[in-house]
Amino acid sequence: MFILSEEFLWVEKYRPQTINDCILPQSLKQTFLKIVETKELPNMLFSGTAGLGKTTVARALCNELEVDYIVVNASEEGNIDTLRGKIKSFASSVSLMSKYKVIILDEADYLNPQSTQPALRGFIEEFSNNCRFILTCNFKNRIIEPLHSRCGVYEFNTTKKDMIGLCDQFLKRCVHVLEREGFGVAETQRENIANLIVRYAPDWRRVLNELQRFTIGGVSEQVHVSATYDSLYQALSKKDFKKMRKWVAENSDADPSVVFRNIYDNMYEKIEPHHIPQTVIILADYQYKNAFVADHELNTVACLTELMSEIDFK
Repeated sequence: MFILSEEFLWVEKYRPQTINDCILPQSLKQTFLKIVETKELPNMLFSGTAGLGKTTVARALCNELEVDYIVVNASEEGNIDTLRGKIKSFASSVSLMSKYKVIILDEADYLNPQSTQPALRGFIEEFSNNCRFILTCNFKNRIIEPLHSRCGVYEFNTTKKDMIGLCDQFLKRCVHVLEREGFGVAETQRENIANLIVRYAPDWRRVLNELQRFTIGGVSEQVHVSATYDSLYQALSKKDFKKMRKWVAENSDADPSVVFRNIYDNMYEKIEPHHIPQTVIILADYQYKNAFVADHELNTVACLTELMSEIDFK
């Protein structure tokens, strides 16, 4: 079931309202369906890269369990006083709908680990009788261990095996959205949409935003994306710095962590076996730096340059 609101953004207009409508690996979906069935919601920590559906799942759980909930964006409202005021004001009142309320702390990895996160540990304990917490984050290592121990940790990152089925599901979802928006989808256009999904998956939010951008002029034929990572691997294999840098520039809108992950997922096919351990070390180093650098494009080029110099590609 989709709720067609007056929202202009498709990511909001077509946000799934139930767990069944969420596009997730089957094992993860079954876990959440079990929670809906038993109506017992534990404190949870959702971890994974952007656009995988962490906040959507949190909202869908609350909708299906028919509980009062609020969403607090920790990146905007991470101040300890603001957080304390919002949480205490909401959690201290009694829900007329259900036996407990839910506080969704979005982007919880932005909370200060020295002050706000330890305080949150106290809130979870103080309001345990009538309140549950769902924390979402991109990097679970930024969440302090006492919060890990108080929440069930659910990893949203997908395996390569899961990705094929998920991309197929999202292709059908994209076609459904286009048809609801009045765009006819020819068979040739399905291939363009599939290319778009391959380029940005598993960031489903990004895919839908790009799809809307391409169709905003009213012509669905505009949907077109560049080839996948093939040209990048060719440049790395031939140690062609110019072509590698051109690829990065043309794909500057891609999340660097997704680029690093693609190389990691495909290293057994693309890299000589004796250089795989070194590849992992290089990728891990630049993935860590990616969280702090001012220029992400420069950091990506630096990573690919080191790989090109030190690693033998097939």
